Amino acid sequence: QLMPIYDKPMIYHPLSTLMIAGIRDILIITTPEDAPSFQRLLGDGSALGCSFTYAVQEVPNGLAQAFVLGKEFIGHDKVALVLGDNIFYGKSFGRTLRNLNNPEGATVFAYHVSDPGQYGVVDFDGDGKVLSIEEKPANPKSNYAIPGLYFYDNDVVGIAENLEPSARGEYEITDVNKAYLEAGKLRVEVLDRGMAWLDTGTHASLMQASQFVQVVEDRQGLKIGCLEEIAWRMGFIDDAQLEALAQPLVKSGYGKYLMDQLRRGR
Repeated sequence: QLMPIYDKPMIYHPLSTLMIAGIRDILIITTPEDAPSFQRLLGDGSALGCSFTYAVQEVPNGLAQAFVLGKEFIGHDKVALVLGDNIFYGKSFGRTLRNLNNPEGATVFAYHVSDPGQYGVVDFDGDGKVLSIEEKPANPKSNYAIPGLYFYDNDVVGIAENLEPSARGEYEITDVNKAYLEAGKLRVEVLDRGMAWLDTGTHASLMQASQFVQVVEDRQGLKIGCLEEIAWRMGFIDDAQLEALAQPLVKSGYGKYLMDQLRRGR
């Protein structure tokens, strides 16, 4: 997640997704080797009007372990999880997330892909009723993958703590979602064709994501995943704080961009 996606580190993109959802208290879970680098890059989040806390996953044994590692951080609150290699881009996505980030149960998303067997797959009927969820099935029942963005109520901590490892030896996020499905508390939102979801888990997809960001940014003159701008537009920081972040970078295109946005106003 420290690898660059065009002009900024990959981690900026999932963080930006949480920030546009209005989430400011964020736990960053990483490996023992990478934790110091993340802390040097991001600090405690206060410069962005956020609070960043860090935790280490010693062994990569499944996404659902995030809720066990983060149990004290979560406390009695509801929680969102975004994967560090996922990029989302689309009109009014922030508004969509803010309307969904207080779930009674769980909210996940569905996105039409050409290779569903690489992901968790959701199958639903013509009325939008969820029929099944499978993790990387050999014979997918639909072309709808579940992207790496999830919203849960506080029950998720107990559900995650009581999971059994899958045949792959991992604590699967799909099993968490199945528990909510069986309880009748799973909401699935289908992302439309105007939405871009990029999973940068391979060398090829990493290159494709960089090209996507470059094309959009060069065409529009607006940046994707710019944490400083998002913090400012969300009201997490004020004009003076944005200028303080931009000034040390003013000789670069990044700092100049921030100053240009400040001059144009919100």
